[in-house]
Parts: sequence; C-alpha cells; structure tokens
Amino acid sequence: MRHAGTGRWTSLRAVLGAVLVGVLAAAVAWLRLGPVARGTAWAEDAGLFFREHLALGPLDSVAHPYAGYLHLVPRLVVDAAFLLPVEWYALAVSAMCCLLTGAVCAGVFVLARDVVPSRALRLVLAVVPVLLPTAPWEISGNAANLHTYGLFLAPWLFAHRVRTWSGGVVVAVVTVLVVGTEAQAVLFLPLLVLAWSGRPGSGGAQRHGGRWRALPVTVAALGAAAAQVVTALTTERASPAGSPTVSDVVSGWTLQTVGGLLRADVASVGRAVVADGWAVVAVPAVAVGAVVLLGAVVAVRDHRPRRAVLAVALTLGSGVVWTAALVANASANGRWSRSTPTTLVEATPSRYAAAAGLLLTAAVVVAAAALVDRAVRPLGARRGRTGGPIAVVLVAVGWSVVALVLTSWVVAFPAEAQRASGPVWQPQFSDAERACVRRPSASVRIDALPWATRVPCALVLGDD
Repeated sequence: MRHAGTGRWTSLRAVLGAVLVGVLAAAVAWLRLGPVARGTAWAEDAGLFFREHLALGPLDSVAHPYAGYLHLVPRLVVDAAFLLPVEWYALAVSAMCCLLTGAVCAGVFVLARDVVPSRALRLVLAVVPVLLPTAPWEISGNAANLHTYGLFLAPWLFAHRVRTWSGGVVVAVVTVLVVGTEAQAVLFLPLLVLAWSGRPGSGGAQRHGGRWRALPVTVAALGAAAAQVVTALTTERASPAGSPTVSDVVSGWTLQTVGGLLRADVASVGRAVVADGWAVVAVPAVAVGAVVLLGAVVAVRDHRPRRAVLAVALTLGSGVVWTAALVANASANGRWSRSTPTTLVEATPSRYAAAAGLLLTAAVVVAAAALVDRAVRPLGARRGRTGGPIAVVLVAVGWSVVALVLTSWVVAFPAEAQRASGPVWQPQFSDAERACVRRPSASVRIDALPWATRVPCALVLGDD
C-alpha cells in the first residue's frame, strides 16, 4: 500500500511538473511577443486560413491542402478562433498558439526523461522553443508557423518508449496532430526504432511485451506520414523551387542558424561577418559540431546509445531541414556565399533557420547532458565512465555549454517580432462596425501583416 501510494504521488508530481513547465513556457512565449505583435494577425492566419474557413467551413477546411501539404493543427486553431467574436480573432490565435507551444515544451519535458534524466537540463531542453533568440521574429504566436514547433516535438514522440498502453494511445494521438501538421516530420521516422527497443533491466519476455506498446505511435506516424506524402505528390506548389549551391547552404546555415543561436539580431551577425569574415560564424559552427560529437561519443562509451542517436539525429535534422527549405523555396535561398555587404548587414531572421535552430539547440543540450551526467554518479564509476581529470573536464565543458545557451537567451530577451509595429486587428472594428451598419450585406477590409483580408459584415455585426 505504501509503495502504491508513493507511486501515485510520483506520477502526480510528474504531471504537475509538466503542467507547470507548459504554463510557464506559454507565458514566456506570450510575453516575448509584446502587446502589438500578439494583437496583429499574421500571414495565412488572416489570409488563406481565414478565407478558406469562410469558404469551405470548419470541417472541409481542416483537411484541405495548402502549399503541398496538410496543416491540421493550424486549421483547428483558426476554427476555434472563429468561435469568438471576430474582433478578438488575432488575440485568440496568438493565445492559442502560445498555449500550444507551451504544450510542446511540456511534452518534450516528459518525453525526454529517458534521454535527459536531470530535471534541470531537461527543463533547458524543453523551453528551447520559447527562448530561441529568433523565435519571436516570425515563428512564435501564429498558426502559420505552428508546424515548426511540431517538427521540434516529432523526434521525441517517435523515440519515446511508452510505459503503458494508455500512454501509447496519447502519444499516438499527438503524433497524428504533429505529422498531420508538419510534413518534414517524416525525416525523423527512423527514430521509431528506438520506440521498439527493449527496456534496460527487465527480462526478455517483459521487454518483448513492452515493445508492442510502440505499435500505436508507429501506426499513427506512418499513417499520417502517408497522408502527407500523398498530399505532396498530388498537390501543386505555387512557390518556385530554389537552386542553392553547397556554399550557399553552408554559409546560410552558419549565418542564420548558428548566428541565430547567439543573437536575435541577425543583422548584427551580418555586420560581424562583413567586418571580420566568415570565421565569426564558422568557428562557432565547428564548436557546436565538436560538442555534439563529443557528447555522442561519451554517450556511447557510457552505454547510452539512445542519447547519442538523438544528439546526432537532431544535428543532422537541422542541416537537412535548412537544406530542404532552400531547395524547395526560391525565396528562402539568400545566396549568402555571394551576398553583398549591404545584404548581410540588413539580414533578418529566417523562419527556416528558426526551425533548424530549434533542432540544433536541442542537439547541443542533449550532448551537454551526456557530458554533465558524469557529475550525477561518482567519477570513475562503472559502465564505461572515465574517472579522474578527464571526467572533470567533460563535466566542465558540459556546464559551460549550458551556461552559454542560457546567456544567449538572457541577452535576447524579450527580442523583437516582425509584427511589432502592427496593424493591430481589434481597433479596426470600430470603423468596420459603422460601415457594416450602413451595408450589412457587404464586407470590410481589415489590415493584417503582410496582407489585408475581407471580413463579412455578418461576422462584424455578430449575425448568425
């Protein structure tokens, strides 16, 4: 009885901890946006998603493809925002997106427990989505970019070893939402192998039975991925493909992704490149790669292959996501290796670099956890741990990396959003209501960023 009670208290404490992480992360995302940005409707939120909800209705619009893939969760967010008076639309979308981002943080905090046992380091890993220096610029607080946070969550969903069948069903449902929102999540499908791996310290039969709990997430991931692949093959993309060179990809990744880990103001990184050459971003990029490699090697030596696989997969995922963006979208290819000084000093954060940056930061934190973990057990303990001065150095490197990540977040707080100058959605409805009273059957123009939208007067006046 005492053991059961202790187990229930441990589970309750874990749930409360995850909820607390989610709520605090959502609050940070909301705070970093600022009042003007969170009240300004962004891109597809006020454009295509808004129009297609009106034209197709809430059910048909959810599964309607756009730009070559499905956008399940953003469509649901837009549908939910329409339940409120239309003048609250922008704020409602921003609030729900911040809450969902907080939910992603809470999910990573729970799912990464086997890989990063330390609660402190797992907290650092979990809050990467809301504290990445460049996140508020474009990807935070809007439905159009929610898929970026789904991409961050995907590897943890696929790699997680569920402990109960009910937990497996929950992970499967979230997986459908994530993969049904972000087509690039298919890049991490090989991590499902980790979900089927046996549990350490249990008997063979128990391990075999436990593996089958990975079946729901596997079916969900493969089914949603198939839907995305079919959609991509049968839907025409309006945006032209890019043709970047290898040097463009590498230069852009070091400037935008690695530079974006250090500074929210990418233009300042560009100024440093102009003044001192590409070494100012190349050296940190090499250092990041060295930390990940060192962490992976230490994890393998310590018989923690799951940790090594995730550190490497997240790093490779960062590069693949960035490269894919440049290949698929001509607008994403800044031709950075051939950029003029003026272009570099006027650079702004790329949403594609933000996605790559989330994955790369996660890889760095996982690698740092592999090094810091040597402080958890006595130095020189068994399981392949190297005792003495080498262990001390590794622990120091790990904590130094974590300190650098935290410092970059503090310096970048609260950062700037692209829509920080408006136009704010709600104040425009005072004039809209007066115009609609005169012509109830018409529609009115409401400005958003970067596009305006037409809102039917029936919505403005609150008519059914």
